Amino acid sequence: MDKLSPWELWTLNFEFSMAVMAEVEPEVRALGLEMKEFFLLGKLDDHPYPAELARVLITPKPSITFMVKRMEAAGFVQRETEAGDLRRFRLTLTRSGRKAMEAARAILDDAFGRRLARISAGERAELARLLTRLMGERARPR
Repeated sequence: MDKLSPWELWTLNFEFSMAVMAEVEPEVRALGLEMKEFFLLGKLDDHPYPAELARVLITPKPSITFMVKRMEAAGFVQRETEAGDLRRFRLTLTRSGRKAMEAARAILDDAFGRRLARISAGERAELARLLTRLMGERARPR
């Protein structure tokens, strides 16, 4: 593993992410959310417009529209028309949407946390530092 190519390292990272998501998917689904919908809800506070969500989630606009309609029907998302432009609407999380998103986030935190427990606190700090550095200007702590 000393000489991993960028592709091999990217693949390892992707497979790790997919393994965590596959582990939590049944519990997230039990909350009434598909994984993509969970990520949509998680981005909604910072990106309340469908076109923004499509961009940040790298998802086609029709797929975002489908997910928003489903989330609206489930009572997780609410549309609000923009005062200055009645064709444009802003999305907000409802109380139940926030509750579902936070519950799903806790499930993901637990699963990812179990994997992080395999490395030391110093290694976790180094991982965070490296990921932040790799993200460059796009990284921002939460």
